[in-house]
Amino acid sequence: MSFKAQEFQSVDLAQLPAQPLHLAIGMFDGVHLGHRAVIEAAMHSARRSGGLAGVLTFHPHPSVLFQPDHPTRLILPAAAKARILFGLGVDTVIAQPFTPEFARIGAEDFLPWLKQRLPHLAAVYVGQNWRFGAARRGDVSLLVTGARPLGLSVFSAPPVNYDGQPISSTRIRGLLESGDLPAASALLGYTYFAEGLVASGRRLGRTLGFPTLNLPWAPGLCPRFGVYTAQVSGPKSPQSLAAVANYGIRPTVDKTPGEPVLESHVLGPCPFNQGDAITVEWKRFLRPETKFADVLELRAQIARDVEEARRG
Repeated sequence: MSFKAQEFQSVDLAQLPAQPLHLAIGMFDGVHLGHRAVIEAAMHSARRSGGLAGVLTFHPHPSVLFQPDHPTRLILPAAAKARILFGLGVDTVIAQPFTPEFARIGAEDFLPWLKQRLPHLAAVYVGQNWRFGAARRGDVSLLVTGARPLGLSVFSAPPVNYDGQPISSTRIRGLLESGDLPAASALLGYTYFAEGLVASGRRLGRTLGFPTLNLPWAPGLCPRFGVYTAQVSGPKSPQSLAAVANYGIRPTVDKTPGEPVLESHVLGPCPFNQGDAITVEWKRFLRPETKFADVLELRAQIARDVEEARRG
């Protein structure tokens, strides 16, 4: 049984069934393999005890409050994160607004505050290095000490390593910014993706002989501008379709740079049209975005990109 994502400040959490709640807590940006170690521990314990598995996350990122001029750029929007979490099999996702009032809760007061709002809370699950409370004073040791009088259990998961280094959202952000999509997807545990509704464009790609699906997409963290091999899927297609995708500001045709655009050319018959929901999975970086002398030079390069994408 699954329950939609909820917010402490807008939903009566008494609606949750009266079953022991095993709660994974963290920002979980990207829901990468390290995060999953925490979340899956909560899920396994919940299943064994006949309880509920939940995730408590936060929105916006704390950096929006503490570093408003340089906030952390998120890998996933909140809606996509919730979908991935529910896809893992959790029963509920609770999105706590990270407000100044919430940030002032002392580390010693955090668990009592949580227990008051979630009376069936049985255990909390965190990463080994998770910090909490005002001024980030709380650590796992303080969490364990505070849990005993409340009858709660605490479980902490050690970092998960990949190629000898801990998996982290920061590490994945760096890989996306450099265009290393295979490594980023390996750490995420799924292929990095963009999703949304196909929008109308200027039809320049069709004029050049390479029609594209234009996807309005404004991620917190922008991957490296350039051309990628990709897979496009959606309800209209029973399987994902090979494509070549360009992400960037289109310097050859847009003389005044605007917001980045994701354009995908499907390498074969394309069933998608304006207004259709699609997902674009990013596979491999082919080349950086380039300003060409004219559209003829651009078309010749696109033809080479398509051929390289066909070769895999």
